[in-house]
Amino acid sequence: MTSTLPFDPSSASPHKPVLLREVLEHLNPAEGEIMVDGTFGAGGYSRAILDHAPCTLYGIDRDPSAVETGGKMEADYEGRFHMVEGCFGDMATLLPARGVEQVDGIVLDIGVSSMQLDQADRGFSFRTDGPLDMRMSMSGPSAADFVNTAEEEDIANVIYRFGEERASRKVARKIVEMRGETPFTTTGQLASAVRSVVRKSKDGIDPATRTFQGLRIHVNDELGELDRALNAAEAMLKPGGRLVVVTFHSLEDRLVKTFFKERCGDPNKQSRRLPGEPEVAKPTFANLSRKAVTAQKDELRANPRARSAKLRAAERNDVPSTARNTGGNA
Repeated sequence: MTSTLPFDPSSASPHKPVLLREVLEHLNPAEGEIMVDGTFGAGGYSRAILDHAPCTLYGIDRDPSAVETGGKMEADYEGRFHMVEGCFGDMATLLPARGVEQVDGIVLDIGVSSMQLDQADRGFSFRTDGPLDMRMSMSGPSAADFVNTAEEEDIANVIYRFGEERASRKVARKIVEMRGETPFTTTGQLASAVRSVVRKSKDGIDPATRTFQGLRIHVNDELGELDRALNAAEAMLKPGGRLVVVTFHSLEDRLVKTFFKERCGDPNKQSRRLPGEPEVAKPTFANLSRKAVTAQKDELRANPRARSAKLRAAERNDVPSTARNTGGNA
């Protein structure tokens, strides 16, 4: 599907939401509807949705700085925007506590935000030295806690599973060796350790990229959070409600793709069962995008971050939620 909505490259900024016009097209907010931005961040999607239609929107985020931003934004959309502090995977609890049982649309932008990457003191990026933190909620065990205390095998497994780093065992061994002399406290320390055992790839990607990704996903339970959010969305969306998910790497996209494939199903399978075969679960969604939607050329020129973005969307039907599980960070 090619969006017909305009793209304004002059408005591009480090915090510009990726695939914004495609999100608006698939979410299709309308007057009087209730929308949810489960990953509020800097509020880019939320503002665009509220400006697009006279709807009500609930923004959810566990990052205290994002919650502060959202709190200030409530005054700009009095009565139409509400900031909710918490994990988007808990929306089926957070929203009913606000009196919202069902919604018309949910958008999720998965992964670390450019706002978080730009803040050196948050420890998400190795490009500038800062505390080795990586916690989105700024509470609980940090990345430093993990690399300084975890068993070598556990570190290797996290980096391999969530960072898809083939040299994970070498990296874990180096981390354990170096922490014996000096505990890791900064992103620069960790990046140097990884670079000492992982070669720079031909595409120029920094050797520390995959290790940092793996640790960040583990520290924040990002895949588990996404899994819970997808199930919550199935339970909370009204018939005709739209779910739009934007991902930036293969682990997230694979989970979303599997969820939609299972929930959208194949209507023909209902009539193909042989005698004695178990009944196939009825689809709870219909695809709005058979294939992943990617950024168009004009956006790619204005915002290189959009290169890796993929959007998948589906519309809820009236089949009761099955609350099946897709996996995640278990």
